[in-house]
Amino acid sequence: MRKLIFSLALLTAVMSQAQIEDAKEFGNSIEEQDLKELLYVYASDYFQGRETGTLGQKRAVTFLREFYQNRGIAAANGTEDYFQPMELSIKGNPVQTENVVAIIEGSTLPEEYIVISSHLDHEGVKNGEIYNGADDDGSGSVALLEVAEAFQEAVKAGKGPKRSIIFLHVSGEEKGLLGSRYYTDNPLYPLANTIANLNIDMVGRTDPKRENENDNYIYLIGSDRLSTELHEVSEAANKATVNLELDYTYNAEDDPNRFYFRSDHYNFAKNNIPVIFYFNGTHADYHKPTDTVEKIRYDLLAQRSQLVFYTAWELANREERIVVDKK
Repeated sequence: MRKLIFSLALLTAVMSQAQIEDAKEFGNSIEEQDLKELLYVYASDYFQGRETGTLGQKRAVTFLREFYQNRGIAAANGTEDYFQPMELSIKGNPVQTENVVAIIEGSTLPEEYIVISSHLDHEGVKNGEIYNGADDDGSGSVALLEVAEAFQEAVKAGKGPKRSIIFLHVSGEEKGLLGSRYYTDNPLYPLANTIANLNIDMVGRTDPKRENENDNYIYLIGSDRLSTELHEVSEAANKATVNLELDYTYNAEDDPNRFYFRSDHYNFAKNNIPVIFYFNGTHADYHKPTDTVEKIRYDLLAQRSQLVFYTAWELANREERIVVDKK
């Protein structure tokens, strides 16, 4: 009973009932069908596996830009019409590519930023087969789009976030986290004012190796590494809304998979910015041409996308920015 009372007190302190109701009004707009329609395009053969620097990747960034344009979500400062161009060195060769960056400016604290990220690239075409990357990271890419649209609906209703939200689609992740490293080395907004990064990488499937049979889960990695407060906000936002099972198996510091170091959030963590990595785990289709759209669990993708939205909502609207209390 004492533990329950403490949990309820924490929940009330982190998210008021009014905040929860406001968040749900817009979070509920993130729906299975919308995610499915987006992913059936984004992970189609037309995008040729989205390998960094290829025609397919150029088609992908154009698709992302048009999504933001059509919904009236602004391009980030310093971009070329949503694109952050860069030249990456891949296997000793210069490759021209770009991140895609949009922003919703905060209403009262516009110079504090939450970055929500996913990687837009995948493996491309190998031996004549297209690696569509529906889960990796088509799922994260369309989740990010739907989260952005939900925040824009809040803006239209006069309930936009207090802090600014940056929507960052990075290229070159499969080549060594290169696009996110470029962003943190060349930030469009000050890293000192970036209070958190929520990174979405593979959230549309389940992990066949997971012993627990409950599919309503998500692996969280990094939430407590730099900020106790971020972890508490994440837990409370989940309990108040989608109530997924938050699995910290891969957050262990001795995790042999070293997933904490293997996705784009790590370049933010290196800069002392608190992070959460949302991840469903690997499966038999990981980095194979069989990672296709019909294998995605759109019900889970919707819930996990909503969790990202609700966590970002609380971070953006709370009175004080979260504190970094660990190194």
